[in-house]
Amino acid sequence: MVDKKQVKRKLNTLQKLKTWQLLIILIFTSFISATFLRLNNIGMVERRQAVISADEQGDKEVIADRLYDLQSYVSSHMNTDLGVGVFLENSYHRDHKEALDKAAAQGNVYKKVQEICVPRYTSWSYAYVQCTVDELGKYPSADEFRPPNQASYIHSFASPIWSPDFAGFSVLICVAIFIVILIRATGVIILKLLLKSRYKSI
Repeated sequence: MVDKKQVKRKLNTLQKLKTWQLLIILIFTSFISATFLRLNNIGMVERRQAVISADEQGDKEVIADRLYDLQSYVSSHMNTDLGVGVFLENSYHRDHKEALDKAAAQGNVYKKVQEICVPRYTSWSYAYVQCTVDELGKYPSADEFRPPNQASYIHSFASPIWSPDFAGFSVLICVAIFIVILIRATGVIILKLLLKSRYKSI
């Protein structure tokens, strides 16, 4: 049978560490963790914007470098999810226009399509792309034209659930403190029940 003095000693030891003190530490570390997680996300946004800026400039080598930077960062930092990914819109527009121009050079059908769609839109847009597709569909001889696949211009990279950086370690500290609070509360309850059930005279 467990000695009652030993039970009371363990109970006193657990009660020395106040729950409110642990809660304050948990709140403080949670704030630090949230800050680091936010910084990770900001780092991803900055690198994604660098990819978009490079795409606007049109230098394929620079675009590839910025995509590599983004991939490296996202794959090694938590809370950097890209969502639906980054779409190289300008690259797609340039390649679509290039394919259309090549097709136009091969036949009058594409020249007719451009004569219809270009005056309708002041800039390159999805509406212009849709106009060309619709107009080309009216000519059976235009079947050889194949616009670029949009999916190949969307880049998405996986973010880890946990990463060994400031954000990752701060999250671990928060989890550890929460577990200590849980163990302490459970231990106090169990020891009190033990005292009441086995040593009713105390």
